[in-house]
Parts: sequence; structure tokens; C-alpha cells
Amino acid sequence: MRGVVTSLRQRFMPPIPDAIRDDFTILRAKRVETQSPMMYIMLLATTPTAAWAGAADLHWAIRFGMPALLAILCVLGLIENRISRRRHLSLRRARLIVKKTSTVSGWVGVMCSSWAVINWFASPPDSHANFAMIIAMGSLATAYCLSSIRFAAILNLVIGVVPISSLMLSSGKPAEMAAATSLLLATVILVRFIMQGHAMLVDLLQLQQQTRDLAHTDPLTGLANRRALDERIAELVRPAAEVSPFRLALLDLDGFKPVNDRYGHGFGDKLLCSVAERLREIVGDDGLVVRQGGDEFAILLPPGSPLNASPVADRLLIALVRPHLIDDVPITVGASVGLAQWPDDGKLPDDLFDHADRALYRAKAELRAPDAPLGEAKGYVSLSA
Repeated sequence: MRGVVTSLRQRFMPPIPDAIRDDFTILRAKRVETQSPMMYIMLLATTPTAAWAGAADLHWAIRFGMPALLAILCVLGLIENRISRRRHLSLRRARLIVKKTSTVSGWVGVMCSSWAVINWFASPPDSHANFAMIIAMGSLATAYCLSSIRFAAILNLVIGVVPISSLMLSSGKPAEMAAATSLLLATVILVRFIMQGHAMLVDLLQLQQQTRDLAHTDPLTGLANRRALDERIAELVRPAAEVSPFRLALLDLDGFKPVNDRYGHGFGDKLLCSVAERLREIVGDDGLVVRQGGDEFAILLPPGSPLNASPVADRLLIALVRPHLIDDVPITVGASVGLAQWPDDGKLPDDLFDHADRALYRAKAELRAPDAPLGEAKGYVSLSA
């Protein structure tokens, strides 16, 4: 039974893919902030007529109190929305907005639906359609304004439309039964619209995610590219209360051009992919491996990375010692590494790159020294700042 329920839920209300979950939450919160004022104004405009149309025999607390409470909630909602839209929308605030909107709208729906049902039983039969119209229009308009929050929108429709429609269908009056049928059909159409809108948002965000991935990925090796590296460093060097050092390593292959000239560019591309895979194995999830272009790579070790406490240059170069088997041809390629640490070696990204670049060229100069040991000449030893 549980498997059937899960299967139905996956079919009709599929979960948000993890890759876009945060972006989807922020987008929903933005749309709620944009559409909520219209919802509050619409509900606020209906409160005077709702209070006036209430059954005369009802206690004043129900006839006037519930519409008055709804009006107060709408005014407070408008004020809060105006203040909220001036603040930066972080992921945490977006989640809070979505959760709070879903909860508040649900309770408001319960209050309005209860008011309509109570008035239905307390009013003359010829006035029943008035309450059905008031609650139906309110629920439909609220669901439309909350359409970016699928669960909240559908919940409001169920709470607002189902009780009053059930009463109209059970009244035995053809006119009320026909109106209830039309109302339920309109609700089904709106639910379908909400589901399609939700699916379109997911597709749009997935397309944006793919576009960002392509813009930040090296097409040959699948590593991050220089744009992704620049953006990540820019995030790390933003002014903050606490300084969190990180390291940047620039790596340049030695002896790659002769391989390219001898075996061709296709062969050289396969060698670059093999080098990229080894660097990725060494760094793993503890850093960002980047191909800057040609045979130049970069490794960013963010704050907290365990590799910051290790001789990372040695580890990178040792990983390249083992020959690469490309098309059954063993190829040995060395490398030189230049290191820089933020903020000691440069507080600005350009200064950090300049320091690492100078360290890289010093390493290359040492490799070319006539008295350099064999291992250093092949670039198998750490050469850093």
C-alpha cells in the first residue's frame, strides 16, 4: 500500500531535483513576495461585503469578528511584505517565507471556510449561494497567487472549495448542484494549471543549471574552468568578519608540447584528460580542480580543506609520476607547481594569481638549471613558492 502511495505521489507531485532545490526555493519566495500583496488586497476588499452578507442570527463574533480578523491579518501581511522586500533574500529567509506562507495561508483558509459553512447553516436557503460565491472566489484567487507554492495552493483550494461544494451538492437544488459542479471543475482546471506551472519552473531552472554548468565547465576534461575559479575566489575574498585562509596552486605540464607535436592533438587531448583525472583523484571533494587552458591547471583549496595541512605540491607531482597509457602508448609527463596563500601572498585575486604565477616560473627556472637533479629536471618534485 505504501509503495502505491509513493508511486502516485512521484507521478502527480514529483519532488524537486536536488541540483535545483535551493534555486527553486528562492524563486518561489520571490514570486510569493511579488504576488502576496495582490492576494492581501483582494481578501481585504472582500471583508466588508462578507461581514454585511453574514447571517443576521449569528453571534457578532462570528458575523463580524472573523471578517475583521481576516482584514487585520491582511493589513499586517501587507506591512510585513513591504518590509521583507527591502531585505536581501538569502536561502534561509526564502525557506522561512515559503514555510510561513504555507502555514498562514492554510489557517486563513480554514478560518474562511469555517465562516462560510457556519453561515450556510445559519442563513435562509435562498442566501446559501452568496457564501458559496464569496468563499469560492477567495479560494480560487488565493490559490492563483500562491501558485508558485504547489502544496499551499492546492491545500487552499481543498479547504475552501470542497466543504462548501459538498453542501451545495447535497442540497438537492438543481441550481446549487450545477453551481457546485462548475466550481469543482474550475478547481480541477486550476490545479492542473498549478501543476503545469510548477513543472515549467522546474524545467526552466534545470535548463539554467545546465547552461551555468556549461559556462563553468571545461568541455574537454569536464573540470571547472577559469570562470568558475574566478567566481569561487571572489566569494572567498569578500569582506567578512573572520579571515579564513585558503591556498591556490597553479600547475603547468612539462614536456607536453613535444607529445602533441609527435602524436597529434587528439592524442594530446587524451593525455590532458588523463592528467585531469589524476588531479581529481588527489583533490577529491577537498578542493576545486580547474583547467585554465592548454596544459595549465589550477587547484583551489578552500578554508577547512584537509589538504591545506599537507604538502599539496608534492602530492600533485607524485600523482603524475606514473606513466599515462594513451592508446597503448606509455607517456611520462612532468609538471611544475606554484603556490600562493590568501591573504598572506595577496589580498586581491589578481595579486594572488600573480604570486602563484611567479612561483610557478621560478619552479620552471630551477628545473632548467644544469645542475638540477634528475627528479627535479622531470618535475617530479614539489617546486613552490
